[in-house]
Amino acid sequence: MADVVQRTITRVLVANRGEIARRVFQTATEMGISTVAVYADGDADAPFVKDADTAIALRGRTATETYLNVDKVLDAARRSGADAIHPGYGFLSENADFASAVEAAGLVWIGPPPEAIAAMGDKLSAKELMRAADVPTLPARELGPDADVLEGAAAVGYPLLIKASAGGGGRGMRVVREESELDSATSGARREAANAFGDDTIFMERWLPACRHVEIQILGDQHGNLLHCFERECSIQRRHQKVIEEAPSSAVTEVIRERMGQAAVAAGKQLGYYSAGTVEFLLDGDDFWFLEVNTRLQVEHPVTEEITGLDLVREQLRIAEGESLGYEQDDLSIHGHAIEARLYAENAQKNFLPSPGTVALWEPSERVDARYDSGIESGSVIGTEFDPMLAKVIVHAPTRREAALRLARALETTRLNGMISNRDFLVATLRTPEFLAGDTTTDFIDRVNPERVRALSDQALFDACLCALFEAQARRRSEAMVLGSLRSGWRNSVMPPQRVSFSVAGREIDVSYTSRRDGGFDVSIDSVSCDVRVVLAGAGLLDLDIDGRRVQAKADCFGERWFVHHSDGDIELLELPTFSVPGAGAFEGGLLAPMPGKVLATHVAAGEGVEKGQLLLILEAMKMEHRITAPVSGTVSELPVSEGDQVTNGQLLVVLLE
Repeated sequence: MADVVQRTITRVLVANRGEIARRVFQTATEMGISTVAVYADGDADAPFVKDADTAIALRGRTATETYLNVDKVLDAARRSGADAIHPGYGFLSENADFASAVEAAGLVWIGPPPEAIAAMGDKLSAKELMRAADVPTLPARELGPDADVLEGAAAVGYPLLIKASAGGGGRGMRVVREESELDSATSGARREAANAFGDDTIFMERWLPACRHVEIQILGDQHGNLLHCFERECSIQRRHQKVIEEAPSSAVTEVIRERMGQAAVAAGKQLGYYSAGTVEFLLDGDDFWFLEVNTRLQVEHPVTEEITGLDLVREQLRIAEGESLGYEQDDLSIHGHAIEARLYAENAQKNFLPSPGTVALWEPSERVDARYDSGIESGSVIGTEFDPMLAKVIVHAPTRREAALRLARALETTRLNGMISNRDFLVATLRTPEFLAGDTTTDFIDRVNPERVRALSDQALFDACLCALFEAQARRRSEAMVLGSLRSGWRNSVMPPQRVSFSVAGREIDVSYTSRRDGGFDVSIDSVSCDVRVVLAGAGLLDLDIDGRRVQAKADCFGERWFVHHSDGDIELLELPTFSVPGAGAFEGGLLAPMPGKVLATHVAAGEGVEKGQLLLILEAMKMEHRITAPVSGTVSELPVSEGDQVTNGQLLVVLLE
């Protein structure tokens, strides 16, 4: 092995965004290293830009114009005086040409050697490598531009999975169960892969619908030392993208862990690998099959850090500087259990459809000790250009059951207002008997079908309405220009009750209330009478005595929208106007955009007859494609959008007449 060059990193540029950029900045700062952010136009006010010591605009909105533009990233490094680049994950993190360009520019590349990235970037070559190491692999076939797709599918066998060769994270993936689905799956996978990774190379492999997704974290230095940091299980997935990860796996025995660990280390040594990397497997009982190697840090790396005590970003930086690991395999051990949940801006009730918008309020749990790797703050705008992940919440506990239940509690006591998110689904998943029993195969969501949204009791809804009502009343009194010393609700004559109505969880709730001489209130809420005493109200903090039951909460108002946060979670209410406001009636027959996005393709024309379920157009948002299909059979009377159009949420896409 050639002599290792020792270099001291003084300023690191992170060629990424969001929570991973903040994660790298945190460790770099702790190590005394200055930090540089690069950002797209839509990220100018993002928290990661503010966290960096220096920030350079990449001038553009899309990934192709910014985070995937090698020349712009290298120019930003030159302009900022950075001497190293950390790629994070996604974007250019597994691009061997980028890694080579970084080194050619005289910068320290914080990652594995470009040769290893290139070898693993071709996932089919990676499979050949693993076969040579006697690791079982699934049948696979590359789909070049001139490939015979039908022949390849026949060789691989159904069901099969179309995958992007250059990346992961669920981008460019399609499950194909029969021949009729092949054409649309391959074309869609190519488009997504090109858009997300700048490379439209795809391949197919056999699909195992019910197994476990288990990966081994490897770590090596430039002196030839390489070891594994045990496994993570990532079987809870939607759209082939992980949402809950844990370490260790409840299905991995010491024997399987030893076999998998040895296979992963053998693969790394054959590659001459150093830095952090992950070898992924599919596990079914005692048998496992090689899936792929990710030559980068993984989104789910925190659970490994929690059970081992390692800081994997610190190890990456040390290794890039030429330091040796300083420890061996036997020095590592597993302590307790860690589980991570990914919070996404997505609508679980609508098949996890991305839901861009603005984070009105963000506040980590004050009740549960948890780790938050977050890319947001109150006021953050979640656009359509990039991944909709908001934050990762991680809990470490002595046992798996305790970790799951604590994480569920941390999530529901986290304040996340203004966004539609998958938070309720995550909480429900963590509390299912199946999850707590470790029954977590890749078909978990379809098989177990956890609740997508939290069911709200009448008491929870009534409490939220009362909190909003009395917070509003306290604010009005504090802002009163005259008679400010009078208590709230005081009248010098007998008056009818005051009234207010709220819309919440699809229902309208009417509240009437009257102040009493003793300072309490007689309240009727949906015809249910109660006695309310205000212990504390104002500045967003509530403490109410409702029929002798104390309710403490936080309440904030944005226009007519109220956000109430209490011990059971968040509730959003809409305060209804006292007088009705005339508005346009619902438009019948129109299909509206479910989110802001770009029309990738239209498949029908005005005047054309269509069948129920027929594809009408494809909308792209947050780097994912969304198929707009006909809800009923009928005739397209209008098609007011064209390929390439940018559309807003709720914009008319197609008018369909039955």
